[in-house]
Amino acid sequence: MTKRHNEYAPSLDDFQAIAEDAWAKLPPEFTKLCGPVIMRVDDFAEEEVLRDLGIENPFELTGLYQGVDLTQKSHLDPGGEPDMVFLYRRPLLDEWCERGDITLGELISHVIVHEIGHHFGLSDEDMHRIEDSA
Repeated sequence: MTKRHNEYAPSLDDFQAIAEDAWAKLPPEFTKLCGPVIMRVDDFAEEEVLRDLGIENPFELTGLYQGVDLTQKSHLDPGGEPDMVFLYRRPLLDEWCERGDITLGELISHVIVHEIGHHFGLSDEDMHRIEDSA
């Protein structure tokens, strides 16, 4: 008996495609503010990241922004690590299943906006406006 494609949990590659689509749908003024950002999808955050954040349960972290605030960057600085948004597939799948009221793409977009938004000091209201315009 063969299973249909939609009976499987989305893979890391599926998540990557959903994340890139969500990024492309965000307002250009938001993505321009961010500059180049790399999206990376892993099943869970690394142990060191969880430890640094004081998180014991890896299912509690759905995403993470790693980078230097644009107000701290200078074109005179030597090239550093690229800004990245980490999305954690397993915690996101759990949250999506528990919620049941939004699509996986909407949840991923929400996490992307919130990770970047908090990093740049945006309020929750600002982030909701950005999400609503996507």
